[in-house]
Amino acid sequence: MFTISIPNIITIIRMLLTPLFVIFLQAGWYLSALLVFAVAAISDGLDGFLARYFDQRTELGAYLDPLADKLLLTTAYVGLAVFHLIPIWLTVIVISRDVLILLGLAVFTLTQTPFEIAPTKWSKATTCMQLLTICLMLLAPMVTIAEMTTFFFYILTAGLTIISGGHYLFIGLKILHNQMDTGGE
Repeated sequence: MFTISIPNIITIIRMLLTPLFVIFLQAGWYLSALLVFAVAAISDGLDGFLARYFDQRTELGAYLDPLADKLLLTTAYVGLAVFHLIPIWLTVIVISRDVLILLGLAVFTLTQTPFEIAPTKWSKATTCMQLLTICLMLLAPMVTIAEMTTFFFYILTAGLTIISGGHYLFIGLKILHNQMDTGGE
């Protein structure tokens, strides 16, 4: 049974902020888009903190939180790429990692391999860098940002995203290997 808790409500609000972000981005209201995105990004940390602090971790939250993150980040990267505020190659890297993770989850489900949804330190660092990069790029139309700074953010975001994807791939292959060694029991 799914339990609705304050952290889950915050996660749902984050999901509902995503269309508003897109509307502001499409209208060229970058400051408004940045504010909505920042509120959504802060809510990501807040819901996790509240869930741990008040011991309100739920099965629903374990599914909703990463879904809300992927929805917001994918929407932001695609939107920023469409409006030429971020390079397409970076968007492809970010989305490819998420597709890799989803494919892994599908393989685990199809093979009935037990797994636990838990973010790694690499994935947390990646998400943080991806969020910061989006915030910086939303500021770019309003303030002058050195090309070297944006390039640094692109490379760091891409590098962490690739490392995190590789780390998840390693973990997934290890789980599948252990599952085969135990005969699927």
